[in-house]
Amino acid sequence: MGWLAWIIFGALAGWVASLIAGTDRQQGCLVNIVVGIIGSFIGGILVQFLTGRPFDFGFNLSSFIVAVIGAVVLLVIVRLVRGK
Repeated sequence: MGWLAWIIFGALAGWVASLIAGTDRQQGCLVNIVVGIIGSFIGGILVQFLTGRPFDFGFNLSSFIVAVIGAVVLLVIVRLVRGK
């Protein structure tokens, strides 16, 4: 994916993850993008670890679901570290 696609993909994944994790009111658009992009990497690592197969990042539904799951994991970890 190109950098613009990563930004759009990250924004969508981060926004959905923030809705699931209940942090939507505390995050802005830029934080959603960063959370979504980092979450997609975390989700990809989790898929590789659990299945033993490399995960292909593309602009499709399975990649979006993996990115959202990774972003939710990231938000939960941040919430635990902050103690909120």
